[in-house]
Amino acid sequence: MPIYEYMCEFCHHKFQLLQKFGEEPPKKCPNCGKEGGIKKLISQTMFELKGTGWYATDYKSTSSKEEKTEGTSSKETGAKEKSQTKEAKSA
Repeated sequence: MPIYEYMCEFCHHKFQLLQKFGEEPPKKCPNCGKEGGIKKLISQTMFELKGTGWYATDYKSTSSKEEKTEGTSSKETGAKEKSQTKEAKSA
């Protein structure tokens, strides 16, 4: 269930309620008791992803990491060989 934040327009009291999606918003301020002045606020979420790399370091297996590093090194070697071949042809 989501937590909604409300504010009373009369006393400016802010409060939070844990409510179902289909529940009615509150009509009475819990601080001053006046009705009709409750306004729903849009709040910042508290969702954070912590850690280094999140997906890559937490879920991938070590074998796929090794394959990736081997693939990178072979690509680099292939690129060096191509550049050396081009230099030899032009000389």
